Amino acid sequence: MKVIGSGFGRTGTLSLKHALEEIGMGPCYHMEEVLKTPSHVAIWNDHADGKPVDWYRLFENYNSVVDFPASIAYRELMEAFPEAKIVHTVRDPDRWYDSTLATIYRGSTLTPGWLRRVVPKAGQWSDMADHLIWDGLFEGRFEDREFAIDRFSSWTEEVIATVPADRLLVFRASDGWGPLCDFLGVLQPDNPFPHVNDREQMLKRFRKVKVITRATPVVGAGLLAGSIGLIRRRLRR
Repeated sequence: MKVIGSGFGRTGTLSLKHALEEIGMGPCYHMEEVLKTPSHVAIWNDHADGKPVDWYRLFENYNSVVDFPASIAYRELMEAFPEAKIVHTVRDPDRWYDSTLATIYRGSTLTPGWLRRVVPKAGQWSDMADHLIWDGLFEGRFEDREFAIDRFSSWTEEVIATVPADRLLVFRASDGWGPLCDFLGVLQPDNPFPHVNDREQMLKRFRKVKVITRATPVVGAGLLAGSIGLIRRRLRR
């Protein structure tokens, strides 16, 4: 493990993931990896419950980690990987809150109870995010703007107070390659620093999910009613 990201989601973590992979610090673990690997959900639930986690096994195929949920465990990770550097991503607190509310928080509310029952993996992932992030880190108060922004700002203060100065870089994606490459001791790529803004794509996906999750119970009810009617007609014969 070479780099541990301690910043919250929606602070340029996806851009940082791509940047780290471009300068040889990949593969980089991001929330995307949890979505791709359902078995990791149980591991993160164990961490939320205070159970021991084998960090070496979890990250055996990765050289860096950023974003939720790994950033919440930055203290444990910096102890498990004492040679790793810590990159703490930040952005304007108000813009961070607006972006998070419109994207990943909104996405967490789009998994209805019936879908959690029908598709257990979807429910398990949603439960993990609630347990660790929305009900854990934000104590079930993310919709309280003032509380959430205070939590965001105090997290940065805590990271700065916790991580030795020689292991820490407080970083904005707008800073570009210079500070990141200097901190990690690597050459700057010729390519522009990656700026991955997936907000619009996420919102489009959420709109599709909303339509599907609303329509499916109706369709399912229609199919069920049709099946019952067919059975009744056959019984009358």
